[in-house]
Amino acid sequence: MYRILALLVGITLLVSATAAWAKGGEKKRVLVVTYTAGFYHSVIPTSEKVLQKLADDNGFFTVDFCRTKEDVKSMLTLTGLKDYDGVFFANTTGNLGIPNLYSFLYWIKSGHAFLGSHAATDTYHPGQIRGDKSYIHMIGGQFKTHGHQCEVAAIVEDPSHPATKHLKTPYKVYDEIYEHIENERSKVHVLLSLDRHPDDGHPEAGQPEDFLLAWCKDYGKGKVFYTALGHRDEVWESKEFQQHILGGLKWAFGMEKGKSVPHVFASEAGR
Repeated sequence: MYRILALLVGITLLVSATAAWAKGGEKKRVLVVTYTAGFYHSVIPTSEKVLQKLADDNGFFTVDFCRTKEDVKSMLTLTGLKDYDGVFFANTTGNLGIPNLYSFLYWIKSGHAFLGSHAATDTYHPGQIRGDKSYIHMIGGQFKTHGHQCEVAAIVEDPSHPATKHLKTPYKVYDEIYEHIENERSKVHVLLSLDRHPDDGHPEAGQPEDFLLAWCKDYGKGKVFYTALGHRDEVWESKEFQQHILGGLKWAFGMEKGKSVPHVFASEAGR
């Protein structure tokens, strides 16, 4: 009798452990948003192909796409997002027309992942939504302008973070470099930066300045990762950038650890 009872208990524990492992091993579902209400970046089809391939090759996540105004209305709602673990805004621009922006932001804050590339900070400007800065506060920056495309030598400020640990400093990349109205070191954990204005044809080219190129942050229980890179096809197709994105995904899903506490000075990176 005791042997049968012990056997039943053992089977129950094994089933429970197997179920817990299966749940933990489930693939993360990512909704990639490429709908734009403003400027349409020609790199978007390439970004979709790259993200699909990364999902297929790496096996820990799957992707679906939100490409149209109608998709936004149905997919970027609490009902439409109920089976997703995170969203990726790949070069979105303008007021996307999310039915309830506050509900969407609450969904992120409640424990989901938000990732954005390049023009994700050119999305939901306060002037497009009656001065509201909720989206800008979530993502951590607001696009201002850019100059000519150019090569920059980016400083890897956190060499231990999953999104940057594969990069050597300086990380040289040729891309369109954004200048932001708002992106403050005191509010984000900086991953990549420049310590001077890029050589992009601007009158202040080469002058000392703090350009934040990639960062992450906590947002309530959620995780936010943003990279200002990703304007060019060649950037998306590069192994360095793809690993940058993969690391951001793994960090945002809690699969790999990385700091998210803001640091004020570049010299504090890695402490």
